[in-house]
Amino acid sequence: MPNPHAAHPADTTPPDLSTVWLRTFLDVARHGSFTVAARELGWTQSAVSRQIAALEAALGGAALFDRLPRGVRPTAHGRALLPYATDLTARLASLGRELTALRDAAGGLLRVGAFATADAGLVPRAIAEFRAAHPGVTLVREEGLTPALLARVADGGLDLAVVSTTGGALPADAYELHHLLDEPLYVALPARHPLAALPELGLAQLAAEDWISGSPRTEGTLLDLAARHGIRPRVAHVVAEWTAKQGYVAAGLGVTLIPALAAESVRPDIALVPLRDEGSPARAVYAATPRGHSAPPAAVPFLRALRAACPAGVRAGGPARVRRTGDGAGEIG
Repeated sequence: MPNPHAAHPADTTPPDLSTVWLRTFLDVARHGSFTVAARELGWTQSAVSRQIAALEAALGGAALFDRLPRGVRPTAHGRALLPYATDLTARLASLGRELTALRDAAGGLLRVGAFATADAGLVPRAIAEFRAAHPGVTLVREEGLTPALLARVADGGLDLAVVSTTGGALPADAYELHHLLDEPLYVALPARHPLAALPELGLAQLAAEDWISGSPRTEGTLLDLAARHGIRPRVAHVVAEWTAKQGYVAAGLGVTLIPALAAESVRPDIALVPLRDEGSPARAVYAATPRGHSAPPAAVPFLRALRAACPAGVRAGGPARVRRTGDGAGEIG
């Protein structure tokens, strides 16, 4: 048996209202006059009357204004509508401003990810340039490995991610790849190492060295390059963080490969020697954005900021220079 106290669906269904009706209602209520509201809106008085009549019909037929000898005054129904009409029109105006800010990259949220060495210089420079031009955009950043970052882009968790080909070529089925730079590699050695004075090094010259690596397995790391040349690097120490790796090298505990982006912050007591190009492509760095669904408009100027922030020596894929210091250490130049 139906519940006699249950609300009828028609009692709770919100009415279909035109925003034009609501704005006309607010103008009439503010001025207390159909004539003045019509003059402000650039309409005829009969046009204003039709808008109010349509609104009254949509709300059940009750009058919203009492007609007085001089002007009009909201009825009880009109007074009940007044705060809702004010709130709705204010919210719609706020929505319009927010959508405009999104379109002009003047507001909204941008979620950016990057791998660790890109965070050494490239990404901070891009963020600084982007914020100077778009201070109203809220930028959220996270760090991770390339496979995890790409998964976040694919599932909508990130709007843009800076990724690299460290573990091999990047599949592009769920995202667009925007090439930023081809990044040369350097061999980091103790400053007084016998090989530190050479202008460049091949991997075969390093076959007998102990290596500092971010993983006990070379697959998916920079040392994967050695495996592709038939060299099995002897990993002596597993150290994840780039600054710590340099400390192990400086102490004479091994050598490591450092990409150009990380070499920007190299410490002065180690030497950087360019790794000779032996037919293997340089590590490529890309910005990945979603494929199949739209990135926020702010992603476009952030991509421009990333391109502008690329080090001059590697922006177009050319080799970076290494400047020698007096003690034989190398600095990116």
